[in-house]
This record gives sequence, structure tokens and C-alpha cells, in this order.
Amino acid sequence: MTVPDVTVPEMTVPDVTVPDVTVRQASFGDLTVDELYAILRLRSEVFVVEQSCVYLDPDGRDTEPETHHWWTERNGAPVAYLRLLDDGAARRIGRVVTHAAAREGGMAAQLLQTVLGNTSGPWVLDSQSHLTEWYERFGFVVAADEFIEDGIPHVPMYRAVPSAST
Repeated sequence: MTVPDVTVPEMTVPDVTVPDVTVRQASFGDLTVDELYAILRLRSEVFVVEQSCVYLDPDGRDTEPETHHWWTERNGAPVAYLRLLDDGAARRIGRVVTHAAAREGGMAAQLLQTVLGNTSGPWVLDSQSHLTEWYERFGFVVAADEFIEDGIPHVPMYRAVPSAST
């Protein structure tokens, strides 16, 4: 993917802190069996069942050495999750998912904000088209035309590394 030369707009999302939520991160080898099961279950509940999208979720990238799994946890269970891949020139954010009962609670925002603040960019992702404006709040910009993946419209997005303040 060729990334556009863009100026990163300032992030307009206020700091989000959701009470009683823990942000966790692990490589594949550091996940416990229970954590892996809970993450795969959450991904399947939303992507396969809720969105009626039959596809092979475990695509081989979960186990790559540079892949990091990030999730917010409440009462010991993941409620929001994303996967961060090393795509060479950029970090690829994917498999962004929030449990249906936890949406609108700020957990995905807190998770994304934590990932952006604790990893090096630039970052790329393929947003479901109806979520493009949500990602723009975090400084992402549309990088290419909309495309269809598994029957769902998506838009490639890019976020450059913010320039250092002087």
C-alpha cells in the first residue's frame, strides 16, 4: 500500500477513561489459552454471527512474532479488542471489535487511544465505511477509494506520526 503524504490533524477525541476497565496487551505466545479463546469468541460473535460474515478469522497473522493483541477487559472478559500488525512501513490496526453490550461506552476509543499513544506509527487500517468519521476523530484520513470486503464496504485509512511540538 502506498501511503499518502498528509498532515495529521489534531486528535479531537478527549482523553477517555472508562472506569473499571483494564487495557491489556500481549503477543500471541504470551496469551493464555483462556484469553485467546475469549478474544476469538468475541471476534466470532461480532464478525461472523452479528455481521453475518462467514470467513476464516484465524488468518495466520495472529501468530506472527511482531503481532500484538490489545483489548479492554471488564470483570475478566474482553469487551473491546484490536490486533496490531507490523506491515513494514506502517503498523496495521485490524480486527477492531466491541462487544454489542459495551458499545457507546468509550471502550473502543480508550483502547485505540492507548494503542496510538504506546506504539510507533505510522498506522493504517481498513475502516468499515460507516465508521470512517469515528476514526477521523483519532487523526486518520481516507487513503484510497472504498472497496468491498466480505460483502461490507470498507475505506483504507492512514495516520501519520504526529510531528513533535517545538
